[in-house]
Amino acid sequence: MHKINLPLAVYLPRKTMPDKKMIVNLNNYRNWSYIVSNQVKKAYCQAVEPLIGGLILEPRLALKFTYYKGSCRTSDRSNVLTMQEKFFLDALVEHGCIEDDNDNFIKSTYFSGDEIDRKNPRVEVVILEKRK
Repeated sequence: MHKINLPLAVYLPRKTMPDKKMIVNLNNYRNWSYIVSNQVKKAYCQAVEPLIGGLILEPRLALKFTYYKGSCRTSDRSNVLTMQEKFFLDALVEHGCIEDDNDNFIKSTYFSGDEIDRKNPRVEVVILEKRK
């Protein structure tokens, strides 16, 4: 079992202005151009590298994503967790932790998100390697 805290946002560098905060969720993703989407995915991959570096996982993974909100406001957790899952799995493949993120490797994904952490909003993923 591996437990990893994922960032809710990444920052894109800009030349003349402060870095731009890019919140990773489905609502933003659908509005980004493919160029911006690629930049955000690359920044996310770099942000999680220290968290997953050297991790080698066997096929048949079960993942549990938990969304810790920063306030009591209602939110659509699937908008957040869908993109977190996609970017996180792509980062696992990119860094050689898993061979691919298809159904042969990822057997199940579970989303939850009624937790509140005002001091440290985040997405927590628990990775379980299922026995055959």
